[in-house]
Amino acid sequence: MSDDHLIEHRVSQEELLRGHFLHAFRDTVRLPNQSLATREYVVHPGAVMVIPLLDTPEGLRLVMERQYRYPVGQVMTEFPAGKLDPGEDPWLCAQRELKEETGYTARQWARAGVLHPVIAYSTEVIEIWFAKDLSLGERQLDAGEFLDVFTATPAQLMAWCQDGQVTDAKTLTGLLWLQNMLAGHWPVTWQTAR
Repeated sequence: MSDDHLIEHRVSQEELLRGHFLHAFRDTVRLPNQSLATREYVVHPGAVMVIPLLDTPEGLRLVMERQYRYPVGQVMTEFPAGKLDPGEDPWLCAQRELKEETGYTARQWARAGVLHPVIAYSTEVIEIWFAKDLSLGERQLDAGEFLDVFTATPAQLMAWCQDGQVTDAKTLTGLLWLQNMLAGHWPVTWQTAR
């Protein structure tokens, strides 16, 4: 089946902002019915999110973070995540971000998939990774980065998502992957860290 009846074609482009992190545009597009419309969007370098699985004598725990997010003006509970540097391999980025933000390194990694968190106005793509066989070391936070690291059970995270304490889209998607991976519905392939 063809998608031609849905596709929009760019006619012109105007740069709105070129920041350190984001690049914003306003495009004029030709709609499938030949009318013109505008589309404003942000070009994002891409990111990774890590779902760190910590085996404890009491059972499985998840390594989580609490961080103030300025655009929404509140402290958010999230899985560790970070943006890709230019040309950076996503798996290496996942390993770097886990170590920098939490102090943990992982011996085993599995790529889950990708998510597009804000398809209406951003090109952002986030790769989702599982990490296990964790070892704790020292964090290496970026300058100006402040966050708390803690652990929670999958059941706790589920309750926080259900009652609206966790509203971060990537973390909600991470929980979906976690539930299905743990239930055996969405198998992943584990590989040793490079």
